[in-house]
Amino acid sequence: MDVRILVIDDQESHAKATAESLERAGYKCVTSTSAREGLKLLESSAIDLVVTDLVMPDMDGVAFIRQAKKTLPDVEVIVMTAYDNEDAVIDATKAGAADWMKKPLDIRRVRIVVERALDKQRLARENVDLHRQLDERYSFNEILGNTPAMMRVLDTVKQVAPTTATVLIQGETGTGKELIAKAIHRNSPRRAHKFLAVNCAALPEGLLESELFGHEKGAFTGAIAQRPGKFEYANRGTLLLDEIGDIALTMQAKLLRAVETREVVHVGSNDPIKVDVRLIAATNRDLAQMMKEGKFREDLYYRLRVVLIQLPPLRERFADFPLLVDSFLKEHARNNQKKISGITREALDILMRYSWPGNVRELRGILETMVVLARGEKLDVADIPPYVTPADPDRAPLPALSGISLEQAEKALIQKTLEDVKGNREKAAAILGIGERTLYRKLKLYGLSAAGKEGGE
Repeated sequence: MDVRILVIDDQESHAKATAESLERAGYKCVTSTSAREGLKLLESSAIDLVVTDLVMPDMDGVAFIRQAKKTLPDVEVIVMTAYDNEDAVIDATKAGAADWMKKPLDIRRVRIVVERALDKQRLARENVDLHRQLDERYSFNEILGNTPAMMRVLDTVKQVAPTTATVLIQGETGTGKELIAKAIHRNSPRRAHKFLAVNCAALPEGLLESELFGHEKGAFTGAIAQRPGKFEYANRGTLLLDEIGDIALTMQAKLLRAVETREVVHVGSNDPIKVDVRLIAATNRDLAQMMKEGKFREDLYYRLRVVLIQLPPLRERFADFPLLVDSFLKEHARNNQKKISGITREALDILMRYSWPGNVRELRGILETMVVLARGEKLDVADIPPYVTPADPDRAPLPALSGISLEQAEKALIQKTLEDVKGNREKAAAILGIGERTLYRKLKLYGLSAAGKEGGE
């Protein structure tokens, strides 16, 4: 029976006697003689249930229950009291206590009450697990894409999410790194706890240390009170360190220590604090190259890169473009209460010829602008922002199509499209609305190269 029970009683002999009786019933027990020490044990140990005295010298029992529930929401708490104080018992129940027992304890009743509380907890956890299984198919909905590169990303996310492995996500700005991190968290055993994201590039080194690890009162000018850091706030949850490649080497050393020891030390303190955090790092930089150049610690790199997820830029997944446009268009139309039924083929072709340096984030933003400012029910060329369709005098128009055969027109269209996309077959096929294999067959049929020039194999 893999159940851990924390017994708290300011009288050590009573705590040990209660623990021994529960251990004989097959439970694993730890004891404490103070409420504050008990809270520290909750933070650092896997505890399922607490049996605690209601009246303790260092902390009121009701206050303890409230704090315990904040630290570990699904922990069950049973209170013990030697006093006939009905109001205190009612307050304890309101604070979240599952049951109470009168001292001196009847060991048989102790076991019955504990079993009942654990049954309640087991049912609640099974219910949470059932909900997790039921909505698992929907939890990846925000990750859009059917290209092989995105399918590999999704497969990796599904494999790594249930584990405790540290993940490094690399990709250009706007490719959706935080979205992937959230998907990992939502599909992990930590989903009931916090997901916090910190942009490491947005803070100078001194402030970043305080932000991550916390600080003591008076540690520096402006530190008017003790403040826990993001590692503590995210305890039992997931912490995303975004733009990890932008932190200084001295800060990298401190982060490495926190990752290795699972402890943080407040700025201005010497006392380590245990933390249980799933760490995900993200960057738009090439950390392997930075490591070779001495700009990123090798030991930290390998600590973070237990699993590497490389997100492709939008220009390398143009087959996903229509899917992304359709999803974002519907989302923005719904959010802005606009009746938008779709987008014209001409407008879609222009969008697909743009280079998208800001990747998916830029696409989402431009489509929102188009939806908000659209005058009709279908987005058209006139709705596209001017900078997306720059005038290009070097682009020759398609030849006049009248007076030529259908095959000649198709050849001209394929040739011009390939020239526009600089030979990118995936992008050309998506613009033309055909599969890559179909495009390849037509290239052979018309004697065109991948770049759209005649004389291809």
